[in-house]
Order: sequence, then structure tokens, then C-alpha cells
Amino acid sequence: MGRRKKKVIILENVKIHGLAEKGRGVGKDSEGRVVFVERVVPGDEVDVKVSKKKSSYMEGYPLKFHKTSDLRIEPFCKHFGVCGGCTLQNLAYEQQLAFKQDHVLQTLQRIGKVEAEEYLPILPAESIQYYRNKLEFAFSNKRWLTKEEIDSDVSNLEDVLGFHKRGAFDKILNIDHCHLQADPSNQVRNDIKALAVEMGLSFHDVRAHEGLMRHILMRTTTLDQNMMIVSFFEDDQEAIKKLLDQVIKKNPQLTSVFYCINPKLNDFLLDLEMHHYFGDPWIEEKLRDVTFRIGPKSFFQTNTKQAIRLFEVVEKFAGLTGNENVYDLYTGIGSIALFLASQCAQVVGIEEVEAAIEDAKLNCDLNGIKNAIFYAGDVKNLLTEEFVLEHAAPDVLITDPPRAGMHSKVIDLLREMKVPKIVYVSCNPATQARDIQLLSDLYTLKKVQPVDMFPHTHHIECVALLTLK
Repeated sequence: MGRRKKKVIILENVKIHGLAEKGRGVGKDSEGRVVFVERVVPGDEVDVKVSKKKSSYMEGYPLKFHKTSDLRIEPFCKHFGVCGGCTLQNLAYEQQLAFKQDHVLQTLQRIGKVEAEEYLPILPAESIQYYRNKLEFAFSNKRWLTKEEIDSDVSNLEDVLGFHKRGAFDKILNIDHCHLQADPSNQVRNDIKALAVEMGLSFHDVRAHEGLMRHILMRTTTLDQNMMIVSFFEDDQEAIKKLLDQVIKKNPQLTSVFYCINPKLNDFLLDLEMHHYFGDPWIEEKLRDVTFRIGPKSFFQTNTKQAIRLFEVVEKFAGLTGNENVYDLYTGIGSIALFLASQCAQVVGIEEVEAAIEDAKLNCDLNGIKNAIFYAGDVKNLLTEEFVLEHAAPDVLITDPPRAGMHSKVIDLLREMKVPKIVYVSCNPATQARDIQLLSDLYTLKKVQPVDMFPHTHHIECVALLTLK
């Protein structure tokens, strides 16, 4: 028996009245059901082809525009709408900021069920193009095809280097110029692709799991230091050496080059051995008066200029006088801890990733900072009563957890510790709101400050100040 054909659902004249999570437009069908629509902005009126139907909502994409919004602008990148990077380029930047500000407010009220005493206006990015210091690109022996190309029987067999198509792990969109990272990023990427093609090196096939050229990661700094990391599927030393030597020769801006061998089914690099090939084994960046050495596996805020502004918000909320004992949970490479070390008596950082703590200690020594202590381990396991007795109770606690937010055990311990002041930095307003709600009987939400780290995307950082009641 053949598979039953899925019924095609077309919703006509859906008016888009707002934006939801992930930057999708929100509208309602004729029966009042919520519809999430890609690639639209508030004020658009469209026919929608439904791609997913649930009992309480539907998802889809526009088939026809009956009316275009006055808020809509022309995207500056020709790949917008297909590339998985930017989602809001068709919306004026001022409107992007308004959406993010409202998203933080609504999330706190809906999930956290709390009101802040003060909602500060979102901090816009100084640069809305070429603001990233880190980008990753994938090689593929097959190019993503548009529907028109598929219908015309065009072959997809082509060596490409670029980004994944939105929502697809095996479809790569060839990118000749990306507006998110400044040179030499585009030049290096185009050069390595051209050289690999010229040398006849095979590009990766993610389904067949073969092909030498797999992945490239570029890091840049405001100090004009540039790191390239190339991931190969096989350990073909002759090809690797020949390729890297030619890329380095053509791009004297490269100050550090690494490579790794990745035979796994995924592109994750942090569990792989990094082979230092050329230049320094690190690049350096400066956040105000603190210098950071960044290695191939180091976590560092992706928008350097906005990272300084973000940390200055933390600094202002912390209100340090020089006498405080500060804890910095989920410290990463110690960026916030070292940024604030000169303004407190002691800062204690905890981070699960051991390599990050090694970076934190190195950067601590590099800057001659004597009052910072760092520990590697899971926060929920390290932050115990014994730990607090050993290092004294904190006067200010800073927490910057991953997207999943803080573990319930960490919340329980914070409730027991009754720290006078908590500064909560988050990249996920939903989990931040949840955690604040769990602390709301003991703490007052004094201030909330959204910071736009990633223009043209739905992502938002938010800093919240909580004080003990």
C-alpha cells in the first residue's frame, strides 16, 4: 500500500500582527488559531502554506503577499531567507530592537510572573554588520538548490563552502561574502575553497561520510590578530600541508593556524585534538584594560564591542566599592571575573569546562591579577556549604549560565546562601525568567537591561539585578 499523501493546507489573507520566538511572524487564521510564519514582518498580509499543524497552533511560510508592511526593508545580503544565520534583515533595526525589548518584558511577565522595578531601554549594537569575531563554515560536495533549479533538473554536484540552509544539516549554501565577520574572513574562506578545488581535494559528503575538506573556523580580534582552524575528515598529511602552506602564503594576515582531524558523524570540534601548524598558539583580544589570550577551543563573547558594553552593565549593577567578595558562576574563561577583579577584594570563578578554566588562570597571570581564584567543575557540585565556608560568603554573585539556565540544585543553594545581590546574565530570556521566578519570594527584581549582541537575529542578552528582600 502506498503512503497516504499529506493534505496541503493553505491559509489565505493571514495578517501578521507581531513577532514571536526565533523571529517568526505571528498571525491568526480565520478560526482564530495562532500561525507562526517565516520570513514575514508585522504588517504583512499573506497566504500561508502550512508546514506543521498542531492542536493549538500552525507553522508555515508565505506563498503570496497581498500587502507588504511599511516596516519591511530590503535585506543587504543576497542569501537572506535561505541562509540559517540572520532572520531579521528584512526588518528595520529600530524595529528589531523594539521586538527584542518587548520579548524580554513579555517573557518575564508571562513565565517569571514578576515585574521589575525598572526596565532599562535595550542597548543597541554600535555595528550592525561585520560585528562577529568568530564564524564557522562547512564544506560540501553538493550545493543546495532552489525549487526552480530542482524543477529544471540542474545538478547539485558542486564543491561549495558556506552555511547550512536554515533547518538542514546536509544542505550547504555557497557563500562568497558574509556581512557578519570582517576581513580577512571572506578572503581566507574564498582562497581556501579555490585552492582546494585547484588541488583536486574532495569536499565532504555528510550522508556518505567521506571527503577530505570538512569545516573551517575563523577567529578575528580588534588587535588585528586572526586565527584559522581547518577540520579534515582524513589525516592526509601531504594534502593538509600543501593546502595550509598555500593559504598562509596568500593570507599574511593569518597569525595563528590550527587543524584537526574529524572522522565523527558531527562537526563538534571541542573534543578533538588541535594541531598547531603556524604562528602563535593563540590570538589576543582586549576588553577595556584586560588582555585575553584566546586559543582554538576558548569560549569568548562573539561580539567584542558589545561584550564590553555588556560587562559594563554587569559592573554597574554589581556596584562594587573594592571591599566585596564576588562569585562568578559559569565563568567561562573568566572574562567577567577578570573584568571586575580590580574593583573588588576577591573574585571566585566556577566553570564546568576544564580547558576554559586553564584559559582563565593563564589570562589571570597574563594581566598580573592576584585576587581571582578559578575552579573547574559543575557549579551544582562545587557550590556547596563547604565551598562557601572556605571562600567566605559572597557579597555579590554573578551568574551567566548556558541557555538551559541554572540547575535546580544551584537555585536551592542560592536560596540557602541568601546573597545580598545577584547579577544574572542570560542569553535566553525564558530560562532567566523561570529562574528569577524561583527566587522571587526572597529577591526583588530591581532592574532589567537587554543588550543586543547579535543584530539581525532573534538572539538577545539580558542582565537582571536581584536584591535580597
